[in-house]
Amino acid sequence: MTPKEIYLKKVSRERYAIYWDKAMEFFESMVDAALKHNWNAAGLAGVHCCISATDALLVKHAGVRSSSDSHQDVVGLLQSTIRDEAVSKQAKRLGEILAQKNLIEYIDKSYTEKDAVALKVSVERYIEWARRVL
Repeated sequence: MTPKEIYLKKVSRERYAIYWDKAMEFFESMVDAALKHNWNAAGLAGVHCCISATDALLVKHAGVRSSSDSHQDVVGLLQSTIRDEAVSKQAKRLGEILAQKNLIEYIDKSYTEKDAVALKVSVERYIEWARRVL
């Protein structure tokens, strides 16, 4: 079986800060939405925070970012690109965070406070790791 091709876009490594700034903006949005009890918005902002943080990591370390249709494709790319002892654990965490995107956006059920708080903790841990690796 041929491995699935992951589509990449080349990006100048110096531009990683743009993606990190976006991640921090989404992080603030997640916190603000949670304070207002807007759980769907908090969850989605948290997911987008991690997408942008991952783009920052890949751009800085490899000069690429995923342009795949599936956000999940970036999990393997992160593992194969970043050289850090915690990358497997954080890639797994990222996959779990990304899986929440469809639940928040497309399932006919609102995201709950419990869901949003759990996601926020995962996002915070991922962002702490990403900051250290950057």
